[in-house]
Amino acid sequence: MIRQISPSAIYMGLLAAFVGYSASFAIVLAGLTSMGATEAQAATGLFFATLGMGWGSIWLAASTRMPAAVAWSTPGAAFLAATAALPGGFAEAVGAMIGCAVLILLTGLVPALGRVVAAIPKPIANALLAGVLFNLCLAPALALGSIPLLVLPVMVAWLGGLMWNRLAAMPLAVLAFGVVMALGVDMSGSGVDPEMPWLPDFAPVTPVFTLSSMVSIALPLFLVTMAGQNIPGFAVLELNGYAVERRPLIRKTGIVSLVISAFGAVPVNMSAITAAMMAGEDAGRDPANRYWAAITSGVAYLLLALAAAVVATLASLAPVALITAVAGLALIPAFVASASAAFGEQSQLEAPALTFLIVASGMELFAVSGAFWGVVVGSAIWAAKALAR
Repeated sequence: MIRQISPSAIYMGLLAAFVGYSASFAIVLAGLTSMGATEAQAATGLFFATLGMGWGSIWLAASTRMPAAVAWSTPGAAFLAATAALPGGFAEAVGAMIGCAVLILLTGLVPALGRVVAAIPKPIANALLAGVLFNLCLAPALALGSIPLLVLPVMVAWLGGLMWNRLAAMPLAVLAFGVVMALGVDMSGSGVDPEMPWLPDFAPVTPVFTLSSMVSIALPLFLVTMAGQNIPGFAVLELNGYAVERRPLIRKTGIVSLVISAFGAVPVNMSAITAAMMAGEDAGRDPANRYWAAITSGVAYLLLALAAAVVATLASLAPVALITAVAGLALIPAFVASASAAFGEQSQLEAPALTFLIVASGMELFAVSGAFWGVVVGSAIWAAKALAR
């Protein structure tokens, strides 16, 4: 088995882990903070989310002999970042994340639930995702108007990376963010200890379960995770010639998500973008041996988890607008893809439009978030127009 590993698989696995982490850690922190997490709770959530990516990638790749890599739910974290804090604070959000993990696990166990999710029209699911991402994607423009000297270098680095190689855009933006933090943010008196431990001071939270949080947070979080990453992740593997059994993989990601969600971590799911890096020829000539790239990425994530406290502390020192701007830049490609897919069917434009507008508005009805009502209204209009044909 060890003989099958190749330098190209190791290289692509390490590169995928760096790209996956640097491109979205700010989104995860923004999502946890928006839900009311303290700095220690956000660091704990980041640690376990990264740990979940690591163990999940190793487990799935080793058991399937495919580059079935795992990522945290970036669309899910974006949804949390765009949603108002719950009345019960972060404890209620943790209860909702546990509920989402249970739904993912049940989808892998109960075929009927998987069929219900699959029955949601794809344009409606994509409109939901686009609506979730919309407000965060506005953050770079808003930050450019409020803190231009801090944001402009990050945007220039992002654009330079985009022109060179799409996968380099966010790593270069994160490097520029680090330079801006070092040169443009006054960190005197911040209390940062140069000898601070890398591991966070673990801050467990007793979850609070409410019906409104299950409908407002758990269900939309589950839907954007499935639509935003699980389905594209399976498609990447299938396009590269791998025979994918979806339900066992969903079960495994559900189990990992259930374990880490108890510590305030966002759920994990099948990777899409980084999986594409590890499923292609760059990860080795023999497709049967490319699973080593996913295993390597998993090991790299386990090591990156050790930096959770440092990353969370440095991020807490940055202006909120700067952090959300970095997160918004990372989400622009996903927003463009989901919006394009939402409005691809000319005969059914109103349903995804209403879904998008209701979700993006941030409205609430009967203490239930617009993400739920957007799917309900959009699906109803879709069905009505289909019957009228």
